[in-house]
Amino acid sequence: MSDRSQPGLAIDCAEVVELLTDYLEGALEEPVRAEIEAHLALCEGCDTYLAQMRSTIEALGHVPVESLTEQARTELLTAFHDVHVRREPLA
Repeated sequence: MSDRSQPGLAIDCAEVVELLTDYLEGALEEPVRAEIEAHLALCEGCDTYLAQMRSTIEALGHVPVESLTEQARTELLTAFHDVHVRREPLA
C-alpha cells in the first residue's frame, strides 16, 4: 500500500496524463503543478510520456485553426470538451 500523502503519490498516472496538456501550458494551480512534478520525478513511465508529448509539440509546432476541416475542428472541440467535463479536481 502506498502512502498517498507523500509528494508525487497523491496523484496517479491516469490523472497525470489527463493534466499534462494544462501542465505544459502553465495552466495549473501551484499545488497541482508541484504534485505532477513530484510524480514525474518518481514515475519513469509518466516522465517518458511527458518527453514524448514535448517532442510531438516541437515536431508539429502550431497547427492554425483555419487549416482544419470543419469536421476535424468539431471533433477536436468535442474531444477537448469531453475531457474537461470528465476531469475532477484533486483532493
